[in-house]
Amino acid sequence: MSNQEKAVVLFSESRIRRTWHQDEWWFSVVDVVGALTGSLDAGAYWRKLKQRLQAENSEVVTFCHGLKLPAPDGKQRVTDCANTESLLRIIQSVPSPKAEPFKRWLAKVGYERIQEIENPELAQERMKALYEQKGYPKDWIDKRLRGMAVRQNLTDEWQERGITRESDYAILTAEISKATFGMTPAEYRRHKNLPKKNKTNLRDHMTDLELIFTMLGEKVTTEISAQEKPETFSKSRTIARRGGAVAGNARKATEKELGRGIISAENYLGLTAKKSVAAS
Repeated sequence: MSNQEKAVVLFSESRIRRTWHQDEWWFSVVDVVGALTGSLDAGAYWRKLKQRLQAENSEVVTFCHGLKLPAPDGKQRVTDCANTESLLRIIQSVPSPKAEPFKRWLAKVGYERIQEIENPELAQERMKALYEQKGYPKDWIDKRLRGMAVRQNLTDEWQERGITRESDYAILTAEISKATFGMTPAEYRRHKNLPKKNKTNLRDHMTDLELIFTMLGEKVTTEISAQEKPETFSKSRTIARRGGAVAGNARKATEKELGRGIISAENYLGLTAKKSVAAS
């Protein structure tokens, strides 16, 4: 699951923010404390609880990470977050009758994640449902999900070649994108006028053809790498350019046949806004 995507989940009538970090969900501790206690100032409640836990030499607090989540004003702000295991330990320190149902809810989230690991098709079905709720066309969703599988195969191949750092993945991805579209992902985001501080995945704002050529570049790169088995990052980078060039040439040929450009400034930011208006 890419990584890297933000989401908001509901618990009772409270909104619990969460983010995907280090291959698992991390939840806003302040949101959880607010849901469990009904405190008018959940932030202050958590600060006092944290002080008490620290005074007791509890190691629970050390498991929290400051991660960026969307604040009420729409800006990304650092807030204490904990993964499922750590959050359950924190909840045990909160004197509230609401703790038990919340534990059951967290257990359900964890159980669903285990199911997805054992049966990846479930993860795809849940992702498909999420995109449908946002209003994406079904044929677009099929291409997006297929693109995720192609991307996973590529990162698996890079891992086989000893490439594991996210920064290296970003460099290689930029090479493919540059050769395919003439732009790096960062440049592409600007072209589509996506907010600088918004962590929305660029591919969630691509058109059908943009997704198709993205897949082609990554699939060809995967095939070349698996065949040649590069032993250095430099060689993998060259292969990334070659794979992207295949997609780039195909894009140019398609544009010539269609008599129009494939690269679009279109984005799907309006989908979420329309859904919000419809729900209100």
